[in-house]
This record gives sequence, C-alpha cells and structure tokens, in this order.
Amino acid sequence: MINKHHGFKTVGLFIITLLSLLLGGCDSSVNSSITSESSTTPSQGFAGLGADATGFAQVQPNPTILYPDALNQQPDYRIEWWYVTANLIDETGAPMGIQWTLFRHASSPSPQQDGWANQQLWLGHIGVTTAQQHLSSDRYGRGGVGQAGVTMAPFKAWIDHWSLSSVENEPEPPTSFNLIAQSDQFGYDLVLQKSGPAVLQGEQGFSVKSPQGQASYYMSLPFLDVSGSVWIDENTYQVKGQAWLDREWSSQPLSADQEGWDWFSLHLDNQDKLMLFRLRHQDSEDFFSGTYIHADGRTQPLRSDQIVMQPIHHHPIAHRRIPTSWQLIVDDLGIDLRAEALNPNAWMSTQIAYWEGPIQFTGSHQGVGYLEMTGY
Repeated sequence: MINKHHGFKTVGLFIITLLSLLLGGCDSSVNSSITSESSTTPSQGFAGLGADATGFAQVQPNPTILYPDALNQQPDYRIEWWYVTANLIDETGAPMGIQWTLFRHASSPSPQQDGWANQQLWLGHIGVTTAQQHLSSDRYGRGGVGQAGVTMAPFKAWIDHWSLSSVENEPEPPTSFNLIAQSDQFGYDLVLQKSGPAVLQGEQGFSVKSPQGQASYYMSLPFLDVSGSVWIDENTYQVKGQAWLDREWSSQPLSADQEGWDWFSLHLDNQDKLMLFRLRHQDSEDFFSGTYIHADGRTQPLRSDQIVMQPIHHHPIAHRRIPTSWQLIVDDLGIDLRAEALNPNAWMSTQIAYWEGPIQFTGSHQGVGYLEMTGY
C-alpha cells in the first residue's frame, strides 16, 4: 500500500529521473548535477526515444488504425501524444498560433498499477505565439489518481484543467472538439470542427523514422476549422483559422544516434496539406519523410530521397542558433517553398525545451503552418 505522501515522493523522483533522461538529450546547458547520470550513458537518441524498449509493445508494419479508436490511449506502448497546432487570425486579421500537447510516458512495461503506484507519467505543453510575443507553459501529472488521462465515448484527453474533448452531446465518432487551456499569462477556448477525414501517415499509419526501421503509429486530423477566443495578459481576441491534430504512439520511435527533428505541417492555398520531417543523425545522413494529403483526404507517402529541407537563416535564441527560415522542395510534386517563422523567438522555455511556432510560406504555393524543432 502506498500512501499519498509516499506517492508524491515517488512522482517527484520519477519526474527528476525522466527529466534527467529527456534534458540530457536536448539541452546542453542544463546543470550538471541533473544530467550527470545521463551524460555517462550511451546515446539513446533525442529525449531517450531511442532507448531499448524491451517488454513494451512493438510497432509493426501493416497496422489497422481506425478513427476514432486511435484517439484512445495505448498503455502497452512506452510513449504517445495528442498534439494540436492551430494557425489563427484575430478580428483585425493579425496572425497568431496556439499549441496544445499531451504526452504519456511509461516508466516500466509491467501491468498497470492502481493509484500512486501507477507507472504512467503525463506531461502537458501549451503555447501561444503572435508576431510580437511567445508564451508557453507546462504541467505534470501521474496516472491512476485522476490528474490526467484519456477516456472514450465521450472522448476526452486532459491534464488537470487543460483538455481536448468531443463537443458535449455530439454523437460518436466526434466531428468537433473543444480545446481548453489556461496559464497565468494566457489561455484559449476553441472549437475545432472536422472538415475532412482522418488520414494515416506513412504506410497506412506505419511511419518509419530511421533507416534501421524504428517507427511509430501515426494518424492525423489535418482538416480542422477553428473558432473561439484567445487571451493574452489583459487582452482577449476572437479568432478563426485552421488546426492540425496529430496522434502518435510507439515504444522506440527513434534510433539511438538521432539527436532531434524538424517537423512541418503545412496548409496549402489549394486546400491540400503537406507534412514533412527531418530526423538528424549524429554520425550519418539525415532521414526524411512526409505525406502529401489531397483536399479529399487521399494520401501520397513521400520517400526520403524526394524531400529537400534546407535551412536558410539561423536565429540566435536561448544560447542556440535555431533555423527559422527554410526552403522546402518536393520536385516530384512541383513544390518549392520559402517558409518563415511568424516569430523567430518562439522558444518553448518549458522544462523540456524546444522551438515551436507558426510559419508562413510563399513560392510554388502560399499558406500557413507550424514548425517544431528539437535537439538544438
């Protein structure tokens, strides 16, 4: 039997251990007393996502992934996330973006324990970005005690008072969602309305991440119309725009020498969508992948050799130089884009730090999207 006091101590030790692993992989400026253990261990890929996954369920080719079942949690796998980005404009036409992410990470593959003995750590990240400001916040929770989790029928993914949930009284499967989050400095209350189908990334949802075959299961809702309100400090904005929801789970999504990634979600002016990512290797060539998504939901997986993602300009922030201007090329599809960050200072200064923010692009197509960069 674990009492509540012991539970809090266990949570604290678990968080410190996990952060040691995560931060050791992505932030060289972290105090050495925190990272001393992880810095002496062999490479485990960015944020430990290339660590051995013995005992956990393994990702295999030819999965059957269906909406909305794929929204449910998958506790047999080590890590998973529910991830929303939205490109918005306010009443004056000024652009902004928001991000909402819920992560689950298992400390062991053993059967699920009750209460404070539960081995699931939950982590939430939120952010808001305008051309002048970027704000972020994070929070942690433990499974088994009601701090965070996922339920179905009705669907709800939450950590404390941050939640993504199907709209009340809507029949299954959900076609619209409420997205709610609030910190001391900012918050939002948005409705996301499906305007197109769920799509599977990679080969029918089997998304390969390295030449060695590491992979995840990956479903997206890239067709979401957004309306609602965003507040920053004392100001409230009525907004509308486009959102993208990613749902991904795995036990070892990276190889041990992959040190981070650059990920794009793009809303093209012809109503098509494009997802691209680059996984950076320490000692070998980078790995590229992507999916071209037609306006009717048809998907076209892209091979590594079809994709060019070339940084153009690096911006100094948080003692790093982050590429916030890119050229993106897929010759086979006639795509040649110049992507620019709305705000180059969109550094997520959360405990696990990275860059993430809205972008705008021109070239063969125009449009907006989101960029996430880790491991710098």
